[in-house]
Amino acid sequence: MVKVIVTGAGGRMGTRLVSLIKETPNLQLVGAVERKGHPAVGADAGETAGCGRLGVAVTDNLAALADRAQVLVEFTSPDATLMHLAIMAASRKAMVIGTTGFSAEQLAGLREVAKGIPCVFAPNMSVGVNVLLKMLPQIARTLGQDYDIEVLEAHHRLKKDAPSGTALKMAQVLAEAMGKALDAVAAYGRKGMIGERKRGEIGMQVIRAGDIIGDHTVLFGGLGERIEVTHRVQSRDTFARGALRAAQWVVTQAPGLYDMQDVLGLR
Repeated sequence: MVKVIVTGAGGRMGTRLVSLIKETPNLQLVGAVERKGHPAVGADAGETAGCGRLGVAVTDNLAALADRAQVLVEFTSPDATLMHLAIMAASRKAMVIGTTGFSAEQLAGLREVAKGIPCVFAPNMSVGVNVLLKMLPQIARTLGQDYDIEVLEAHHRLKKDAPSGTALKMAQVLAEAMGKALDAVAAYGRKGMIGERKRGEIGMQVIRAGDIIGDHTVLFGGLGERIEVTHRVQSRDTFARGALRAAQWVVTQAPGLYDMQDVLGLR
């Protein structure tokens, strides 16, 4: 039985994680955490998630729970994630991080601390997206620079960061496949008299609307033809199931920073 803590337990992802842990025979919820002042603090985590009473109260004190668990599953904010990572590292417990929106400085700090514990960090926990991330470099290398690349992502109106972490990861693996750094080839939106498209450029386009959970399309545009590879998420359970798969995997690993490619055996 893998003992799990969920942070952000009153949020969109946290409630689905709590519900799915209840449904998974070899997982046990031993802690649920929310930020100080959140209305879920003090309530039963299962009742908050709508899956029935679990006997686990939502708390705002992760440090008091860390030693009870084997792994923390984290979908919160960058600042909260770094704070929670420090707590789990001090307890030598594993962690699964699905938070996005980190600055370059925050990412550097995360990677340094996370090396001391078994930690899976991925911008997207879906199996389908990670298979796509495996495929994209091969497509880019085969087509070459005669095909223009655009990455288009769409999410709900409440998403705070843009482009999404998944879109940035897609663009990163495409740039690396062409032997380039993403910062050197990325074009984030276009406006005005921009002139002819630069050879090797990777365009990044963002949509924020309604309740879109997550759509990502990579377009390879050639002369007379184009290829569009699209992944659409229809339920947050897609991310939650992937994160729980990662949680079961990471507790058996040596300290180090991993991603979903490692979890799925795609390396």
